[in-house]
Formats: sequence, C-alpha cells, structure tokens
Amino acid sequence: MALNERLNKFKQQQETCQNTLSSIFASQASISTPKLVPGIQPVNAPLAPVKPLHPIKFSNDTERLQHINSVRKSAVGVQIKLVIGLLYKTRQSFTAKQVNEATYVDIHGNKAVFDSLRNNPKVLFDGTRFSYKPKHVLIGRDELLGLIKKHEFGLPVEDIKDAYPSVLEDLQALKASGDVWWLSSANSQGDMAYFNDPLYKITVDNDLKELFQKTELPRDMLDIEKELKKSVEKPMTNTTKRRALAQILDAAPKTKPKGSKKQQRRLTGKSKGITNIHMPELFDA
Repeated sequence: MALNERLNKFKQQQETCQNTLSSIFASQASISTPKLVPGIQPVNAPLAPVKPLHPIKFSNDTERLQHINSVRKSAVGVQIKLVIGLLYKTRQSFTAKQVNEATYVDIHGNKAVFDSLRNNPKVLFDGTRFSYKPKHVLIGRDELLGLIKKHEFGLPVEDIKDAYPSVLEDLQALKASGDVWWLSSANSQGDMAYFNDPLYKITVDNDLKELFQKTELPRDMLDIEKELKKSVEKPMTNTTKRRALAQILDAAPKTKPKGSKKQQRRLTGKSKGITNIHMPELFDA
C-alpha cells in the first residue's frame, strides 16, 4: 500500500510540472515581437559577430613557416645542396631573392651560405645572379660529338654528365649510331667515351676471327711471361720472384708486437705525468 501511494504522488508531481511548462510556453508565444525596419538594429540588441568573407586557415601557413624555419636552421651543406639542385634542374640564373622564394634559403641572411656558393666550382656568380657551372658548356649532340673528337685518348663521362640535362641520352644515341665508343667500367665514374674514327674502320676476315677465337691463351702467369719472352717482349710482371717472396712471408714466424697490453705497466698515482716510467730507480729518492 505504501508503494502505491508513493507512485500516485509521483504521477501528480509530473502532471503539475507539465502544466507549469505548458503555461510558460503559452505566455511567451502571446508576447508580440517588435517589427524591425530592414537595415536598422535595435539599440539593446546584442551585436552579431561579423562573419569573415573567406575563413582563414592557419594550418597550411603554419606548415610553410615550419618548413622555412627548418631549412634556414639546417646545416650549410644542406642549404647549398638545395640551391645547386635548383640551378642544375632549371639551368637558369637566379637572384638571391628568387632563390629564397624557390628554396627558402636566405643567401643574403647567411654569410656562410653566400661564401660557399660564391666559391663553389659548380656555381657561377656574376655579382647579381647565380647559375649552374658545368665543367664543359655544351649545347646539343653536335657539340658533344665535337668535344669527344678533340680528346684522342678518351673523355671521362664523369666530366660531361652534367653539361646539360639530356647529355647522357645523347651520348647513348651517339653510341647506338656508331659515332662513339662508350666503355663502361665496374665503377660508373670510370666510364670513358672515345670517338669512333672512320679512318680506323677495317674489315676482318671470318677466317681470322675464327683463328683468334680458337687460340687458347695460357692461364698461368708464368706461362704468359714465357710466351712474351718468346715474342721478344719484356713482361711487366715477375711471377717467380713474387711467389718466392710470398712463401718467405708465409713461413716467417708470427710474433706478437712489442708493447702488448699485458706487457704495458699500469700508471700508478706516483708515476702519473712522469715520462720515463720505465726507469723507476731514478725517482725513488
């Protein structure tokens, strides 16, 4: 019985609250709102926030500023690499301001960067503009072929690979056409380019080619030196002497070097700073 009474009392409270809320809403709806003339704001009306025409996003600008800061705080070598990379790819001349706009490297604001660029062998500075400076200034395939012709004993590919952006493609085309020989090495820095002079083009008979391919060369250096002596040619090597010296060195006993860690004395507190620690009797007095 007590539980039922509490439930009925709770229901009555809910109905009372509901009626109160309904009367409040009805009274607010009955109040007429003042008519506003367009363009005129009431004196006591709260100021509406002005909406910007274009919302400003700070995230992109923050990232740009952080990138600029990281570039300018980087090592001088890193900044030099950025500038030379720009000059190499574009092959155009840039003022310090244009370099700053393209790479964020402030040349005038960093004396070390300016001095390094001015003295760099790959950078040409005319007092106002910076540009890339290759070892050989070439324009096109014809000038490349003409340069290779001038080098009778070959031209290192390393010296011309930065002459202009497509120089390696042109060199490959000259090789394919038979105008030059491009001899590769295990290390790409040792590649050489030779002019294929048509005056030295000869035709070799197939019989001579077959004879050359069937001729077996000796595999041992001693036999090679003997064959050279038969042809009245002086070998540049002496395999007999070299092998004898190698046997002597292998047979020699291997001794531990003097002054090993076990034989070295440890410096005591008394002998620290003393030069002649191997003669302690001099310092006993």
